[in-house]
Amino acid sequence: MEKVEITWHDHHVSRADREKLNGHGGGVIWFTGLSGSGKSTVANAVDGKLNAMGIHTFLLDGDNVRHGLNASPEILEKKYPPHLAKRFGLGFDAEDRSENIRRIGEVSNLFCQAGVLVLTAFVSPYRLDRLQVRRIVEGSGRSGDFIEVYVDTPLDVCEQRDPKGLYKKARAGLLKGMTGIDDPYENPVNPEVHLQGGDFGVDQLADQVIAHLRRVGKIPAE
Repeated sequence: MEKVEITWHDHHVSRADREKLNGHGGGVIWFTGLSGSGKSTVANAVDGKLNAMGIHTFLLDGDNVRHGLNASPEILEKKYPPHLAKRFGLGFDAEDRSENIRRIGEVSNLFCQAGVLVLTAFVSPYRLDRLQVRRIVEGSGRSGDFIEVYVDTPLDVCEQRDPKGLYKKARAGLLKGMTGIDDPYENPVNPEVHLQGGDFGVDQLADQVIAHLRRVGKIPAE
């Protein structure tokens, strides 16, 4: 195989230049929690509040990313030859879930280096995967660029919500590998923000995230 040489090219416009223009810091706000915990809902609420404040943000949602960047082989087969769809498509086993998170980590890091606050909403059930994203982001940026937000909602509450009907299918034996049922969710050990998703409303939870961003200097003081 031919050896491919790649070289890192520094940009003329630095991250500091972009952050000065934006008026705030870049970073990755990583929402994690069980399906139905409220990750996407709270992330959207935070995104809306930040946008209203003039903060440059972008939200990466688990389902949306699975339509394109990390699409399944079945979805890719509609556009590409089967061998390419099989090679690059991602399913939902442990290995593919890890690759899904790795790709999102790399994309999130690009936003961060552009001085944007990127919000992500993924179950991301494995601690090692989340740690690897932290290393990606902070390894090429600064300590504190990765902000883990644990939306801690009891399983029974998540099952009551069950917006996609996944828990019902899992309990009926129609869905295998469901996080929280027959596949583990590894709780964050020391998240930057710990939200009690079953005890507070969406607006209150979003305000807790905003308050943290102010405390650590990612956005201006109120």
